[in-house]
Amino acid sequence: MKWQRGRRSDNVIDRRGASGGGRGLPIKGGIGMLAVVVVGMYFGVDPSTLLSMLGSSEPTESAAPAPIDDTASDFVRVVLADTEDTWRPIFQKMGQTYEEPRLVLFRDSVRSACGFQSAAVGPFYCPGDRQVYLDLGFFDELSRRFGAPGDFAQAYVIAHEIGHHVQTLTGVSAKVHAARRGMSKADGNALSVRQELQADCYSGVWAHHASRSRDLLEKGDVEEGLRAAAAIGDDRLQKQARGYVSPESFTHGSSEQRVRWFRRGLETGAFESCDTFGSASL
Repeated sequence: MKWQRGRRSDNVIDRRGASGGGRGLPIKGGIGMLAVVVVGMYFGVDPSTLLSMLGSSEPTESAAPAPIDDTASDFVRVVLADTEDTWRPIFQKMGQTYEEPRLVLFRDSVRSACGFQSAAVGPFYCPGDRQVYLDLGFFDELSRRFGAPGDFAQAYVIAHEIGHHVQTLTGVSAKVHAARRGMSKADGNALSVRQELQADCYSGVWAHHASRSRDLLEKGDVEEGLRAAAAIGDDRLQKQARGYVSPESFTHGSSEQRVRWFRRGLETGAFESCDTFGSASL
């Protein structure tokens, strides 16, 4: 990616120097992340539930630390800014205002409106405070353990979480949350898959405009994004974790589905092309 020349967003909050951990058992990024994912998948338990059991005490955070000035955070600021430049005009065309989210960088653990979370859950978006949370250590996991290296693979992850913010602004997230209350677990999982695939499609919409409008992409970047989408498909993760696949327990979609919807957004660049909820086939 030719990201160095891009605009930097002012909506990044750097908490990496803060003491965000509680008094429970600390869980570090690398090994802890895989352990929680494996156990959660095996028993069909949300990893965040396991994490809350391991670190049940309410964390305390120190005063806002001085930001750490490094290349990784600079990259995040550029990608976030570019998503802002993509979604602002799209919302304007729909007669709406795009409210820019904030992105919080943290290390090991963090408190959000969605509760106390460890880096083991990976990057996440919290609709309660409309913020994206990211431990940069996840990018190492993406490269080393999931086989998806490259700066565009990392950008895809950020753009996917911003896709969840778009769903919050458009009311999709609230509708999904309400609908899941009266559903069986299997039906709720199926609805979650549609929500996640739409976020993948929205990340593709961002990539389309980043390339066409701002010439941010380089040769090989698209392949990095597709490789990242495939690397974190439910079928691949389950196969790696326990040796077999249970489609009824999917919550994010298969590798093939994630690649397909990311590619659809990438090729069309159109918001309306990402209607996973109205699609008969995923």
